[in-house]
This record gives sequence, structure tokens and C-alpha cells, in this order.
Amino acid sequence: MKYIRALFSLTLTVALIWALQTKFGPVPPVGKFLNPATGFWQNAESKNIIKEEELHLAGLKDEVIIRYDENRIPHIFAKNEHDLYYAQGYVTASDRLWQMDIQTRQAAGRLAEVIGPDVLEVDRYHRRMGMVYGAENSLRGMMKNPQTKMVVEAYTAGINQYIRNLTIRNYPVEFKLLNYEPEEWKPINCALLLKIMSETLAGGSDDMEMTHTLNKFGAAVTQDLFPDQYFQEDPIIPKGTRWNFKPLTIPKPSASFKALLMENRKPKERVEGIGSNNWAVSGSKTATGYPLLANDPHLNLTFPSIWYQMQLSAPGINVYGVSLPGAPNIIIGYNSKISWGVTNVDADVLDWYQVKFKDAAKNEYWYNNRWNKTTRRTEVIKVKGKQPVTENVIYTHFGPVVYEDTLQKTKKSFSNVPVGAALRWVAHDESDELHAFYLLNKGKNYADYRRALTYYAAPAQNFVFASSENDIAITPNGKLPLKFKEQGKYILDGTDPANSWQGWIPNEHNPTVKNPPRGFVSSANQSSTDATYPYYINWQFAGYQRGTRINSRLAAMNKITVDSMRLLQMDTYSITARDILPALLKYIDPTELDGNQNEALKYIKQWNLRFDANSIGASIFNNWWANFYTLTWKDEFDTPGNTLKWPSRDKTIQLLLKQPNAKWFDDVSTSVTESCADIVNKAFTLALEDLTSKHGQPGPSWQWGKVRPVEIEHLTRQKGLGSGLFETGGWGGVVNAITGSSGPSWRMVVQLGPQVKGYGIFPGGESGNPGSFYYTDLLQTWKDGRLNELLFLQSAAEKSNRIKSTLTLKKKQ
Repeated sequence: MKYIRALFSLTLTVALIWALQTKFGPVPPVGKFLNPATGFWQNAESKNIIKEEELHLAGLKDEVIIRYDENRIPHIFAKNEHDLYYAQGYVTASDRLWQMDIQTRQAAGRLAEVIGPDVLEVDRYHRRMGMVYGAENSLRGMMKNPQTKMVVEAYTAGINQYIRNLTIRNYPVEFKLLNYEPEEWKPINCALLLKIMSETLAGGSDDMEMTHTLNKFGAAVTQDLFPDQYFQEDPIIPKGTRWNFKPLTIPKPSASFKALLMENRKPKERVEGIGSNNWAVSGSKTATGYPLLANDPHLNLTFPSIWYQMQLSAPGINVYGVSLPGAPNIIIGYNSKISWGVTNVDADVLDWYQVKFKDAAKNEYWYNNRWNKTTRRTEVIKVKGKQPVTENVIYTHFGPVVYEDTLQKTKKSFSNVPVGAALRWVAHDESDELHAFYLLNKGKNYADYRRALTYYAAPAQNFVFASSENDIAITPNGKLPLKFKEQGKYILDGTDPANSWQGWIPNEHNPTVKNPPRGFVSSANQSSTDATYPYYINWQFAGYQRGTRINSRLAAMNKITVDSMRLLQMDTYSITARDILPALLKYIDPTELDGNQNEALKYIKQWNLRFDANSIGASIFNNWWANFYTLTWKDEFDTPGNTLKWPSRDKTIQLLLKQPNAKWFDDVSTSVTESCADIVNKAFTLALEDLTSKHGQPGPSWQWGKVRPVEIEHLTRQKGLGSGLFETGGWGGVVNAITGSSGPSWRMVVQLGPQVKGYGIFPGGESGNPGSFYYTDLLQTWKDGRLNELLFLQSAAEKSNRIKSTLTLKKKQ
């Protein structure tokens, strides 16, 4: 009997060991993850983890001193630029290696390799849309520039030195959670990271939806609902700015484009997002007499943060700001002479061309009155636990045909990609954006700023600038195709060469303004210019509301301080509500409402138009406006089959304020004819029903922070690694543009002058390690709307009680 028990015990032990070392579905091998010697516990770090340390590393030319402040922000001092970027790569990897790895895997279409088949369709899309192809072209451009080549190779060497020094026990926890190992960093990874930014900021497309809308409603209706100029605009470049260049000849619309509109001149049947803010104020309006610059880019909020704070210093350069983990240089920041920041232009730099193939083999396609050869690129996607998947992607001179036929477009495929169409995207072109930031990091004046922008291609950004010489400027800048009006608004005929991009807008013709009479420049993703600008950039931008609020506040301010800028970044006043709430309220008859509805009406009539966390009126307005928008358009635009482009919220505002008798307010799914008043009242009722069903009777439970809580998730979306839900103010249509998962990813204010001072914060911390004190130590400051004064050292020897430790890197003998 005892032998049987012993055998049973041995069998159970072996089974347990096997189970602990085996991965089940998405669950990592539990034994490895919990192993006290090599698992999660080895990643725990206290506030006092930083210590004095000296390392000897291969690849350095000289000594590098890294001073860490109280927030574990590194201040790197090198004796030459090679060592500076080597150290930047090394230090960034020490805090953010897994983030760097997973983001470049996403761009390269290699997620399934470490996560499994659940993300295969994401990989297929990124391979088929040419993300790696674009990164290869960008890298080619970078390597042609000796300066960029040195920066990228040094940065890469620093990352790889850190990886080589790792052991299993100190792998970042996500590698343990997902059960894979770090791999060697390659220069192309830096280019892949830039492609992810291009996809995020300039990779969207509604050409297919617009084409379906044109086919359904006809050209006249479509052009009325989707105009090239919004009914209210407050452009980035002030209205009336004179253009000091002779424009190139603008291409004429192609015959096939005109035919597309003519074919749809009659209806065939009856029938918004957030961005970023930046601004700079002249010394004539500030308390110090020197310019102030502010920037708060709005992106998905994640742990780890998309940004990594640091100071870079070597002979000829001393700069502070935020970098993108995986790319060298400072992207948004300042030095002792200048400061700069960015917001998205939303230029139309991605178009689709319907391809006419010769036959089913698809070896040739018709273009410019002859058959042209296609090429093919083979993409092999490794899938964890499965056989590799091979994708053969057809390329034309435009670019890749993402989905050749309906068989390639599965239910999980990206729905806005047209079948049989080739993709022309500026992010596929050779470029060297890193050199633009390299020059900005070292810039001293306006001329240096303008020179740096000539190297920047994609994604197009509004570069705001201020200098200690009392110059301010803003430039919507990037590599912008020379197009005829509305080119790329719909899917284009790929057989007609007149539909191809006809060159580029010269960089010196990009819209810009320097030292305008009003004393400030700003952008909030709205239209770049008024209608006098001779070139076509796009037909859709963010609405006027954030830009108008920023401009009206800046115009009214004088003796502006850093705190004035901070408060403006936190501003929650809604221009949307200011403009439309009176029009909504005039249709509400209190005598027709019940007790709860009248209680809600009282709250919104007393509302101060601010989306503060404790506001009840904000919750009512948000739901009312959302329901009004949906009820106005859903009956005509929420159709099965071909997806249609819904009109913008700005167009909806125009109808409410200027065209209350518009036919669009009638719900065509009913037998009666509804009016604007009917839709307003129904939307009000639905809004209150929704709030009541989810949050009870009108009262404190309807406060905006409770109705719309915010959560910052870990990139893995693993519960317990994120922030959890918290209450905060803000709304997509106000300056403090916080939504449920997006918002100000970095708030920065810089005071220029003889002694520059910077202030900033992002939600999270420097460390990417969930077990570290420095993973979320900055979050509460961000929630509170405060800014930290940034420590900008002039030398490694400078004394500061904020410096808590030093890491010295020395050349390995």
C-alpha cells in the first residue's frame, strides 16, 4: 500500500511540476511567473531602489554620467554625441524595454508570434498595408544621413547592451507574463516606431464610407453634408494672413473624378474625435516679457506612458523634454534658447485607388493606357502554437493592394479598407524625421526651427515655436501632396494618371505665421488656414470649439504667467454647449415634463457650461447632445451592408442653429414627419432614461466624474496593472480633452528667457515596471491638474537637492 501511495505522490508531483511549467491558452506558465528566484517577485522595486552605481559597458567612447532626480527622471551628460545617444538607448531600455518591444512588434505585424492567433488579423493588416515596407524605406532615408545614421546606431547599441546584461530573473514582468524573451534591437525598430505614430495620427481613412455615401445620396447632397469649409472656423493661421509665395499650378480634377461626381449628381434613393492643443504667447503679453509655450498632446492614455522624460546633454546640445521609447532625441521639449511642441494637422496623406487587373492572376494592372507589371512581397507571420501564415501581397506603383478580394477580407478584418484597391500613403516614402528632431534639440533661433522642419515628413504636425529672442511661430508642417480639391475624399480610379499625386507642396509654401499682431499662435487640430490658402490639405479637421476657446482666452489675457497657461490647459468650458444649449432648451416645454424630468431640466438650466467632475449638468448635456446627434442621422446613415460616413457634429450644429427645418430631422423609419423640436424632445427623454437606468434618480450619482469615469489601462489590458477607474473633469470637445481612455498624455509649459524654466507632467511614471514605485508616482499630480517644475541642469556637476543618485557608465576595457 505504501508503494502505491508513494507512486501516487510522485505522479502528482510530476503532474504539478509539468502544469506549473506549461502554458494554457493565454495564461503563462504559472510556475515560471511565480518563481521567487526568476518570476514576478524579482521585479518589485521600492521608492529607494535607485542607488549609486558604476557600470563598464562595451561600445562607449568615454565616460557618461546619469543623474536621477526624485521622480527617477534621467539627466544624461556625455562628452560626445555617440555616447549621448548610446546612453539614451541604454537608459530608456532599462525602464521601458517591453513597451519598446511590443510597440515595434505591433508595427511589424509580429504580435501573434508572442501572443497567439487571437491577434493574427492585426498582424495580417499591418503586413498587408506595408508597415514594414514603409519602415524599410524610412530607414533607407535615415541611413543616407551620416548624422542620423550615427544617432540611430548608437541608440541601438545602447539598447542591445542593456539586453545583453539581462538575465531571466530581471526580465521585465510582461516578458514573464507572456512567456517570451527579449530579442536584439535593430535600427529598423526605430523606423517602425515612427510608422506606428503615422498610423495613429495619419493612418485613418473614410474614403470608402464617403464613396458609399456619394453613391447613395448623390454629389449635391454629399457636398452639402460634407463641405470643404466648415460653417464656423477659427483656423490655426489667422484669417487674412497673406501668403508670401507664388503658388504652384494646382492640378485640375481628373476626368474620371468629374465623372464620379456626375454619375452621382442625383440621389439613387431617398434619403468626432479628440486631438491636441499647443500655443505660444509673445513676451508682450506675459508677466516676464518673454514668450511662454504650452503643449498637451491628446493620445490614448496607457501604462507605461507613451512618453519618457529625460534630459540629454553633450557638447553642442542640452535639451529637456519627452521622448518616444524606441526612438532617439527629444520629441517635445526645450533647451536654453527655444521650445517647441506639436499637434496633429490631420492632412489627407492616405488615398485609395481602385485597381483594374488584367485577369485573375493579377500579374498586370491597367494604368495610363497600358498594362503594368505588379510585384509581390511575401510576408511570413509566425503564430504562437500554430503553423506560420504566409501572405503574398500585390504591390502597384501606388503601393500595396491590402485586400485583393473578398476572400482575403475576413470578419475580423478592418472594415474601412476597400477590396481591390491600392494604398498610397506618405508613410511608405523615404524620410528622415529623426534629423528634424535632432536639429530642433540643438536649435537656437527661428532660422534653426525652420531649417529643422524641412526634414520632417510624416505624420504632418503643427509645430509651435518660441524663443528667448522673443519670436513665436506656428507651422502646419509635413510632406503634403499637391492635390486638386477633394482629391482623395473618395476612392479614386486607379487607371487614370490624373488621379495620382502630382508632386508636393514646397516646404516653404506650408502655411506658417511668425509674430502675428495678436500676440499669440495656437492650434487645436482645427483647419490649418482660411479659404485663401491656395493648396488643398484636407476637407475635414477637428471642430472650431477648442481652438475658439483657446484663442478667446489668450486674446483676453495680459501679464500671462505659467499658472495662467496651466489653468488654460485644464479648462473645461464647452463652446459647444454655449452655442447649442439655448437652441435645445427653447424646444422643451416644462409643462410637458414629469417630476424627474423637470428636476433634470433645473440642473441643466443652472449649469455653468463646464465639464467638471462634480457637474450634473455636464452629464445631462452630454447624453442629450449624443442622443440628438444619433437620432438626427441614424435612420438615414445606419444602414446594413455598405457603411456610410455620418455627417460631422459641426454639421449637426449648423442644422440646429441655421436650418431647423432641414429634412434630416424627419425619422424616415416612421409614418409621421418629425421636426427638429420632436428630435430634441425625444433625445432629452432618452438621455434621462439612460442616466436613470444606470445611475438612479437625478442627484449626486449623476455627477460627470461618476457617469464618465476614466481608466488608464496597461498595454496588455491585464487587470491589476492599470489605474482602475477614477473621477476627473474634461470632455472631448473642451480644452481639457479627456475621454474614457484618451486625453492629455503630456502637459508642458515653458517660460523662455535668460533662464528658461519648464513645467510638465504625464499620467504614470518613468518606470514601465508595475512593481516599481515609479510606475505611477506622477499620476496623482496629473489628476490634480498640477505641473512639476522640471529640473534642467546645466552640467553634471551642478548641485541640486532633487538629485537622488548617480549612474556612471564607463568604457569597458
